[in-house]
Amino acid sequence: MKLSLKQISVALGCAMALALAVPATAQAPKKVVISQLFQSVMFLPLYVAMDQGLFDKQGLVVTKQTAGSPNAALSAVISGSADFSLHGPEWTAIAASKGADVQVVAGIVNRAAVWIAAAPDLKYSGPADFAGQTVSTGMMPIASTSLLNKLLSDSKIDPATTKISIKQVQAGAELGPLLAGQASVGVFYQPALEQAVARGFKVIHSFPQQYGPYLLSGISARKSVDPDTAERFVAALEQSMRFMQTHPSETVAIAKKEFPSVEPQVVEAAVKRMLDEKVYATSVAISPDALRVAMETQIALGNLKSQPVYEQLIAKPIIDRSLVRAAAR
Repeated sequence: MKLSLKQISVALGCAMALALAVPATAQAPKKVVISQLFQSVMFLPLYVAMDQGLFDKQGLVVTKQTAGSPNAALSAVISGSADFSLHGPEWTAIAASKGADVQVVAGIVNRAAVWIAAAPDLKYSGPADFAGQTVSTGMMPIASTSLLNKLLSDSKIDPATTKISIKQVQAGAELGPLLAGQASVGVFYQPALEQAVARGFKVIHSFPQQYGPYLLSGISARKSVDPDTAERFVAALEQSMRFMQTHPSETVAIAKKEFPSVEPQVVEAAVKRMLDEKVYATSVAISPDALRVAMETQIALGNLKSQPVYEQLIAKPIIDRSLVRAAAR
């Protein structure tokens, strides 16, 4: 059967209209790799986005790798073996100050997610009550011990003269000395904090409450990252954060799947505490104050020489476009 010129034109027009109507996510998905510092309940927004298929809806296939250290995670981005990395922004700031082509494209942990717990019989009204105690904390360089040191310094407390013994252990092993009777105070991340609480120790200091907005961890990328890919990735994280705020029970269930070796009640308590204390960022947007406060800690400890320029370190145009994209879906 021969088609008239008019019929052919109509057919071609319909085909073109259908092609234009096909959403971007129907195209071949783009594969991206994220290198995370470690598997942590703090990084739940990433895991929720993966579990809920939010990256898929943005046309991305995400592979998660665990680097074991912030330097290794960021190095994967710099070398091009990963598209994004997840760790403290100070490492990105340090690398950028040395000329590395890196930037922060999203906030993930928006509070100083560290707490201090102590034996139930320890009377505590402030850091001066650490006098004569042994404090179990992570091995430097690590944010938890940095925050402890700054707390003591700001309170004008010298550990040597007040006989405070700082016992540094491998990250994640801070509870061991307390259980063994070798320390009466511990500085904890989650879920180790809730494990301590479950064993009778009490929370005596909350750094999230002390500092308020504080960019503890974020997503970094090369400045030459494909902007469309970055916007899709960050938009999925934004949607994940909104999901977590409105679906806390489902969020807890996802966390339990991610950490099957941790007691379910401990995971639940950890997630609920971090939601209540706004540890999880409620948006990928990063305020100048959240960056400044976090970097002040690093400057005080000698890890950074000066405050990074917000506009140079934070990829605000990518973040802003990601927010628009997230709202459109």
